Amino acid sequence: MQNLNLTRPLAVFDLETTGVDVERDKIVQIAIIRVEPGGVRKTFETLVNPERPIPPEATAVHGIKDSDVQDAPTFAQIRREVEEMFADADLAGYNSVRFDQPLLEHELNRAGSALEFRGVKHLDAMRIFHLKEKRDLSAAYKLYCGKDLTGAHNALADTTATLEILDAQLAHYDDLPREVEALHAFCNPDEGKYVDRRRKFLWNDEGEAEFTFGKYQGMSLNAVVKDARGRGYLEWMLGKDFSEEIKGILREALDGVFPRKEV
Repeated sequence: MQNLNLTRPLAVFDLETTGVDVERDKIVQIAIIRVEPGGVRKTFETLVNPERPIPPEATAVHGIKDSDVQDAPTFAQIRREVEEMFADADLAGYNSVRFDQPLLEHELNRAGSALEFRGVKHLDAMRIFHLKEKRDLSAAYKLYCGKDLTGAHNALADTTATLEILDAQLAHYDDLPREVEALHAFCNPDEGKYVDRRRKFLWNDEGEAEFTFGKYQGMSLNAVVKDARGRGYLEWMLGKDFSEEIKGILREALDGVFPRKEV
């Protein structure tokens, strides 16, 4: 990369999946390109057996069928290779802040991984693109790189294109920062607004966690816990497929310990 100044490795990645539910869907293909500060690259790519049928609507997008992955490794079998590619690295992708990262974290959690992305910088080429041009990956590749994207919705093709786009965006826009931390801030303008990475709670004006969804949307977690039905709702949530981060917040709230932001 000629325009981004790296002081840590950068792991650029893309997932093809069984669907778009980040908490329940599974990976069917993963590709990662790890770029070291000195420019050395390492690539990891594989099909993944999701251990469930791939819906036809997902196959219509990426072209991966059940027969393609029947002999592929499960995610648990490739977990350690994935961990090595992401170890001590910042992240980059295309729509990866909202989709790829949270879905990947659920897969890692299910596979028993202790890999933690908290505090890692994350560059999202789609956010830069949409803030600047408002188009899709193929159009971004044509605009910034002057090329037609062949093999779209193949994880490695998309990851390679994303890496080229990210570098070309920095060359195209003189006002974009060249440092990872500053570019992370540009890609994540609402960082600090939400309590958790799934955006189920946001900080209200009093510095308390407030629901962003469901029957208690707009109410503080503190207020909900004080109500018997509210406590029952939190206990119900603990039995559902929410992230471990959310469940940790709920367990502490039920014990009388609440997240707090200084205002």
